[in-house]
Amino acid sequence: MKNVLLVFIGGGFGSVLRYILSRWLNNAENGIPYGTFAANIIGSLLIGIILGLALKHNTLTQSHTLLLATGFCGGFTTFSTFAYENQVFLKAGDFTSFAIYTVASFVVGFLAVFLGIFMVK
Repeated sequence: MKNVLLVFIGGGFGSVLRYILSRWLNNAENGIPYGTFAANIIGSLLIGIILGLALKHNTLTQSHTLLLATGFCGGFTTFSTFAYENQVFLKAGDFTSFAIYTVASFVVGFLAVFLGIFMVK
């Protein structure tokens, strides 16, 4: 039960922060969901740092990892919103934005995870 509570608390904080970031950065005028993109990239970097620290230094307990990686990063990043935003691009026939957003999210997201792990080495 403690583990579920840790994930719940971390996820709540992550979700609220993602909401704030999206309200601040998503722009209806240009249609590009920069807030979601930023949340996914920052979350990828953070999970790389968190799990890198957990593996390298063994300084994080399982509780810390559940709270921060599973909870916070899981609530902060969002594949479902990413998928929906891409559906909007496709429905509007905006294949350029769809391609750029999708490729950039995957490539930069993976690089952010590797960077996070590298930073703690």
